Amino acid sequence: MPSSAAEASDQEFIQLLTPDGKRHSHEFYDAYLQDVDEQMLRDFYRDMALTRRFDAEATALQRQGQLCLWVPLRGQEAAQIASGRATRPEDYIFPTYREHGVALTRNVDFSEMLRLFRGISGGGWDPRENNFHMYTMVLAAQLPHATGYGMAVNLEQHDWDEQRRATEGEAVMAYFGDGSSTEGETHESMVFAASFNAPVVFFCQNNQWAISVPFEVQSKVPLVQRAAGYGMPGLQVDGNDVLAVLAATRWALEHARSGKGPVLIEAITYRLGAHTTADDPTKYRQSAEEQSWDPKDPLVRLETYLREQGLVDDEFFEQLARDGDEMAARVRKDAMAFPVPSLAEVFEHVYAEAHPLVKEELQWHLEYEAGFADQAGNEGK
Repeated sequence: MPSSAAEASDQEFIQLLTPDGKRHSHEFYDAYLQDVDEQMLRDFYRDMALTRRFDAEATALQRQGQLCLWVPLRGQEAAQIASGRATRPEDYIFPTYREHGVALTRNVDFSEMLRLFRGISGGGWDPRENNFHMYTMVLAAQLPHATGYGMAVNLEQHDWDEQRRATEGEAVMAYFGDGSSTEGETHESMVFAASFNAPVVFFCQNNQWAISVPFEVQSKVPLVQRAAGYGMPGLQVDGNDVLAVLAATRWALEHARSGKGPVLIEAITYRLGAHTTADDPTKYRQSAEEQSWDPKDPLVRLETYLREQGLVDDEFFEQLARDGDEMAARVRKDAMAFPVPSLAEVFEHVYAEAHPLVKEELQWHLEYEAGFADQAGNEGK
């Protein structure tokens, strides 16, 4: 057996479950799927289906004016659920703004995720409770943070041997998209991570479009090839294949947490919908291209496999649909009931402790607001 995934793959495209639902064995990666049983496969499908249902509900809320913006993930469920499930609770995750499925795997409540997009919070959840960081709206800004966190983990575990690192060590997952791959922070983060052997897995969801810019404009070579330049292993995986993503991510995390340094994963997937609800992909994308990806849908692929293996029946999907509707109704109810904080409360969260400049600015703001009340009162006389 090869001693590493790099030797096993040699830049191969890792796929274990084909688009028509056929399972292929792999001499290297099958070892990372030994615990995948019938129930785990059903749970993977359930996670993906609930995430897609949540995504649809959040999109509807935005269209109805209840969210400022929404960032859909339809089509990327397998990449997110499988990679998230590959992590351990002690691993720390730095998402972008589209990792709703990863959030589910870290037990972040769907309702809490809407606080940010409803415009009433800078976050919505406490990242210390589940090691899942706040969403980052600025492209690639989370990657230097992930590398710095990984470097800090190395400092804390500097006297651990490889065996202890492998069993008790922490790793860091840093998500980004193909559009972010051209940001300077991405390159700087990977250089630092490799130089300091930081236990970071850089997980790129290559969904083929950076808003309206196609991937072939972003890069003339597969992103995975950049890994060699940084001095780290690179894996290219079918991002719509839950089994391939799970196995590849498990290997990458094992490599990172055992003290061998960072890994770059390029998960090839497709953004079936718009970049955000402020985007109209019909202006720059051909319908024929979108239709060519429909047969590769990660949910359809896993459903085909489950049905052919006799692991599910119609009742499974009917119950899941009911559960999804109940979840969506709860999320909608919660979102509409969130208290709206006053603008003055924003000033309380600038610094951990009171600051005279912030206090001065708050006073100016309160006087500014009071001026409108005085004006309204005078007009009513």
